[in-house]
Formats: sequence, C-alpha cells, structure tokens
Amino acid sequence: MFTVCASVLAVVALVTLVVKTRVALTLTGVAVILALALEHGVSWLERRKTPRLAAIATVMTALLLVVATLALLVIPAAADQLDALVHQWPQLVEELRNSRLFRVASERLQALGWARRLEEATPSLATGALPSLVLRAIGGVLGMVVSALTVFFLVVFMLTFGGDLIRKGLALIGPQHRMRYVRVLRNIYGATGGYLSGLALICTVNATLTTAMLAILGLPYFLPLGIASGLSSLVPYVGPLVTGGLITLLTWATQGTWVALAALIYFLLYGQLEGNVLAPLIFRRTVHVNPLLILLSILFCAELAGVVGAVVAVPVAATVQIITRELLLFRQERGTSPPAGPSAPV
Repeated sequence: MFTVCASVLAVVALVTLVVKTRVALTLTGVAVILALALEHGVSWLERRKTPRLAAIATVMTALLLVVATLALLVIPAAADQLDALVHQWPQLVEELRNSRLFRVASERLQALGWARRLEEATPSLATGALPSLVLRAIGGVLGMVVSALTVFFLVVFMLTFGGDLIRKGLALIGPQHRMRYVRVLRNIYGATGGYLSGLALICTVNATLTTAMLAILGLPYFLPLGIASGLSSLVPYVGPLVTGGLITLLTWATQGTWVALAALIYFLLYGQLEGNVLAPLIFRRTVHVNPLLILLSILFCAELAGVVGAVVAVPVAATVQIITRELLLFRQERGTSPPAGPSAPV
C-alpha cells in the first residue's frame, strides 16, 4: 500500500511539475535539439585538431551570421509589406464586403443568424482589430527575443559542459548496462542529426519553389518572402499554412484578386504536398520513423505543446521509438537467457 501510494504521489508531483514549468521545459527541449545539431559541427572541427572551445565559438559565430543574414533579408521587406497591408486594410475589407462571395455567404447563413454577426464583425476588423493584432505581434516579438537569448545561452552551456555531465552519469551505471545506455544515446544523437538535415532539405525546397512562384506572379520582395516561407516549414502543417495566408493577403493588397487567387491555390497545393508526402518520406529516410507515426506524433505534440510541440514532434517520435525498441530487446534478452544452474554448496 505504501509503494502504491508513493507511486501515485510521484506521478501527481511529476504532472504538476510539467504543467507549472511548461515554458522552461519547452525552452530546454529546443536548446537540447539545437545543441545536438550543432554538436555535429563541433565534433567535425574537433576531428580536425581544433580545440573544443574554439570549435564551439566558431560554430556559434557561424550560426549567428546565418541568422543575421536572414534577418537582414526578411525583416525590412516584411516591414514594408506589413505597412502596405495596414494602409490598404480598410479598402480590402470594403472590397470583401461588396464582393459576390460575401453576399452569397450572407444569404446562405441568414437562416442560421450568422450574417448579422459577419456584418458586425467586418467594421471592427477594418478599424480596431488590426491595431490590436499589431500590438500583440510586437509583444510576441519581444517574447521571442527573450526566449531566443535564453536558448542561445542554454545551447552554449550544453555544448561546453553537457559532455562531461553525460560521461559522469554513464560512469554511475553498472558495467553490464552501460553499453546499452551508450547505444541509446548514440542512436538518439544520430536520429536528431538526420531529422535536422531532412528539415533543412524541406525548408530549401519550400523556399526555392515559393520564390520562383512569387517571381512568376510579379510580387515585389519575392526573395525575402520566399525565404520566410521556407523558414515556416520549421513548424509542420501550421507554419506553411499561416505564412501562405499572409503572403496571399500581401499579394491581394499589391497585385489584385486574380493573382492572389493563384497564390492561394499554390499554397494550398504545396501545403498538402509538403505535409502529407514530402515531409513523411524524407523523415522516413533520415530519421527511420514510419510516416504514419510521424503524422500522429505531429498531431498529438501540437495539441499538447502548440507550435513548439509540432517542431519537436519528429525527434520525440524517434526518441520514443529508440527507447521502446531497446526496452523490447532487453526483455527479449532476459527471456532467452539460459537459466541459472544450481547454487554451489556453501
């Protein structure tokens, strides 16, 4: 009874800890994934006789340069596009209210009482909702900056001191089980590297195709918008959908209805292609996880932890698969081990 009660209390305490520290756990999980990814570069430099601290400094500097370059390409153009959207938003809403599609929808929804709500909602969208969204976006950007700084320092400390901590933890395990833990950690390390390489390939395909499509449509700032679309693939399903919607709005504000319709059709088709075909097949080859398990893990992790959960869903699925496989192998070894002989006389 005492063992059962203690186990129940431990589970309750663990669940409470997870609920109360979701932000800290999220930032730590992101930092662990980034540290595992950058460890490949650090190890590559170490194999070429570079001291570890110098290798860490080189890799982190290269990462900051890449992020700064992307920010210089994307942020100014995004600010100009957002400014154009803010100035043309009332006109766009008025065009939407006067469009045939809006009138048909109002007639169809009249019986349900939704038409009046839709009529009452559109003036608020034209006047007060957009500034509120802008203020929320500014607060979100500030929060992202603080979170990015936290993750940056966590990654630096993990790369500097994480290896010694893992080695000391493995030294506390008995020799008969130590190699099993080493094998699990090595497999998780390889799966994370494969996931990130596959993710980089998906982002590259998205950025290339979207940039070419926007250039064909004649949209200004097609290069930074294509890069932003490629980066949105970091968040499976949701990222390309949200970014595609924003780019479609910008296309509507600058190029007109028909060009915006063409952009919308492209983003809908590419979203289905990436989410249901490209990503599962690439991750099956790089992470060695079944595409069905990948889709299920993305859905459940996104429901549990939002955007960050969707980002880390694939490495989480790979880690669970590796640990489950190792546990089943351990049980199989115990089941097939020869029975112990009779004990020797004392």
